[in-house]
Amino acid sequence: MMPASSQKSILLTTLNARYTHSAIGLRYLFANMAELKESTAIREFIITDNVQDIAERLLSEKPAIIGIGVYIWNAQLCAELVEVLKKVSPKTTVVLGGPEVSYSPLRVNFDAADYIVQGEGDTTFYHLCKSILTDLPPSQRIIPAQMADLTNIILPYDDYLDEDITNRYIYIEASRGCPFLCEFCLSSIDKKVRNIDTATLLSAMEKLWQRGVRSFKFIDRTFNLNVKIAAQLLDFFLSKEPPYFVHFEVIPDHFPEALKERIKRFPPASLQLEIGIQTLNIEVADRIQRNLKMIKIKENIRFLDEETSAHMHLDLIVGLPGESLASFGDSLNRLYAMTQSEIQIGILKKLSGTNLHRHDAEFGMIYADKPPYDILKNNNLSFEDIQHMKRFSRFWNLYYNSGNFKNTMLFLSAKGDIFEAFNLFSRWVYQETQRTWQISLNRLTTMIFDYLTQELTHDEQAVATSLIEDIDKRGSRKMPGFLQVFAYGKAELEKKEATGHNKRQMKHL
Repeated sequence: MMPASSQKSILLTTLNARYTHSAIGLRYLFANMAELKESTAIREFIITDNVQDIAERLLSEKPAIIGIGVYIWNAQLCAELVEVLKKVSPKTTVVLGGPEVSYSPLRVNFDAADYIVQGEGDTTFYHLCKSILTDLPPSQRIIPAQMADLTNIILPYDDYLDEDITNRYIYIEASRGCPFLCEFCLSSIDKKVRNIDTATLLSAMEKLWQRGVRSFKFIDRTFNLNVKIAAQLLDFFLSKEPPYFVHFEVIPDHFPEALKERIKRFPPASLQLEIGIQTLNIEVADRIQRNLKMIKIKENIRFLDEETSAHMHLDLIVGLPGESLASFGDSLNRLYAMTQSEIQIGILKKLSGTNLHRHDAEFGMIYADKPPYDILKNNNLSFEDIQHMKRFSRFWNLYYNSGNFKNTMLFLSAKGDIFEAFNLFSRWVYQETQRTWQISLNRLTTMIFDYLTQELTHDEQAVATSLIEDIDKRGSRKMPGFLQVFAYGKAELEKKEATGHNKRQMKHL
């Protein structure tokens, strides 16, 4: 980043969820500031930073304009930041943009902001700043932005700094929009997919590669929709020397042979595919206008699981209109039977701009009024059900998605119904801990051992052997003390302890 002492008249800022994240939206704005670019700078923070400290650092540069990127994870904090900025420095113009302020209704109070840009602000923000700085500000507070012309806007990749390349994820965009109509997703609003010129993008990616970037996270919603473009992007990486890491979000039912052949060639740990399933209940999927081609989905998941080294990350959603816990459990069981890849379990959110509201009356959909606007209850799921499934999701990440208990999880699913088995286990874990965070790996290991041997009466030696195998596979984990007797035997363990005691005694002599 530029030093704080280098004052700029326009600051672009946001609060990222983590330091390792980078705001591609800010960099698009920055890249397209034309003659104002020299007077503009990016200042990124994270959501754990103190809001007043952020305001102090921004105002210390005495900017005329502060543009803030607002997202679901930082909306409340951004509202606080705007209030502090305007109270301390009323003459500083504050402009908001981003998904969280681009659609009505605005459910966080941003009344203190001077302007709100709604839509793709790539060039709209520049024109707004120019009018403000020339004392010809627009009369309207809400500035509607037209869809950006992707053939003419300047791409942001040259504006990733060396510090970003060293410390942050580098996000890439090959297209915008989505042809599908899934009602929970903001991407469904832009029904036409617009592609960035592939040759221009590949040239930018080559520059990033030469600068040392080896991790590329594509933010496209439908990477594999256009097979020709997807093949060119895959070929870019296949022509490079590993190691590298590439992340794509893909459509589960669209893997023609041209893509399959390329995906097979990616080495282990180089390719991650995020696959939105959400539900396998056809009736529920139809209700939210999500097209499920089950035969193709099963075929492609099997192909990716068995014939490639790609790491899969599949998504399911709890709380969809008309879906019961039993229906959700059936989807989880079926996915679990298809693959041993990650299965992320999310809670339904009602985002402004989507069409989910049309189901509210029929299915009694009640959502939180504050971000992330998650479902609180509906006609099928009580508030207690939703709360439990949030804990279920957290423990599922810790035990299943983490990969730390890959062998031992099989004891839970021995009867084939992983949903019911993990449902009971997650309730037991929460009863034992009364928390879902800050649980050590040793504690997690002890709890699954106790549950499997005491509650389910599995053989202690068999469970311990499985846990030891899991620990050995991870390589870097220290074995918890209670497992050592199973690993070494009581006599050997006593011998090792005695040897260690003698060495400590000799050290003190």
